[in-house]
Amino acid sequence: MELTTRTIAARKHIALVAHDHRKQALLEWVESHKAILAEHQLYATGTTGNLIQRASGLPVQSMLSGPMGGDQQVGALISEGKIDMLLFFWDPLNAVPHDPDVKALLRLATVWNIPVATNRSTADFLIDSPLFKSAVEIAIPDYQRYLQERLQ
Repeated sequence: MELTTRTIAARKHIALVAHDHRKQALLEWVESHKAILAEHQLYATGTTGNLIQRASGLPVQSMLSGPMGGDQQVGALISEGKIDMLLFFWDPLNAVPHDPDVKALLRLATVWNIPVATNRSTADFLIDSPLFKSAVEIAIPDYQRYLQERLQ
């Protein structure tokens, strides 16, 4: 597929997701970066979003709970270019019933070339990167061109 570009603005749209055994780690990470995150638009799956909002006081646009479709809602926002970064503290040691949704979410983040952190170390690297503070151009699939070629 041909590529085009899109600009991730300096004010990021950040999706926050965490499996049950990783929610506390994400809450602690958010608390330690609260001042920085307050400058950005936050989204989250349902339970995670509600916990973050209560613990930090930061506004969070919450989707449904992950197993109830929240992972897919976040994935849809990624494919629409409305999410710039995914911080997904996933639990690789415990199986979850919605594992296909989790894999689809991570696949969409990769397809649409957005930064993804699956643990605290990577989240720290992303938020401390000079790129986090500025607008950044990324390569994405040229879906409109793909459609035009398929319809001819």
